[in-house]
Amino acid sequence: MEVILMEDVPSLGKVGDLVKVSDGYARNYLLPRRKAVTATANSLRNLEHERRLLQHKLNKLEREAQRLAQRIDEISCTVAKSVGEGGKLFGAVTSADIEGALREQGVLVDRKKIELEEPIKNLGIYTVPIRLHPQVMAQLKLWVVKE
Repeated sequence: MEVILMEDVPSLGKVGDLVKVSDGYARNYLLPRRKAVTATANSLRNLEHERRLLQHKLNKLEREAQRLAQRIDEISCTVAKSVGEGGKLFGAVTSADIEGALREQGVLVDRKKIELEEPIKNLGIYTVPIRLHPQVMAQLKLWVVKE
């Protein structure tokens, strides 16, 4: 029996996949739990329509992320921290500090999207990668200065 998955099923497929399963598996597990629907001509048309809508939405999100990335590439942020001997910071500059500096510039970015390999512990100029979308990466110029 061919079914269209309505949600991700481990070891079977992802949402929207057309898969062939045994009749008993479909009748006793997938269909009653609404994890799948039978693949009819009408459900295939609906699936194709849903895919087009989803693709349109994904394209719109990517365009917005590209605009935001362009804006982030043009600005630079400054973070002031107290410093000890040799330019070492007391503490570190973390993604939360960078998020706050971006917010002061009027740019809202979730700190989970800021990809710091490790916290910054020295004064200087850094380029911080920010992944706004799976295909869109922005580079923020960050100045860490003495408070």
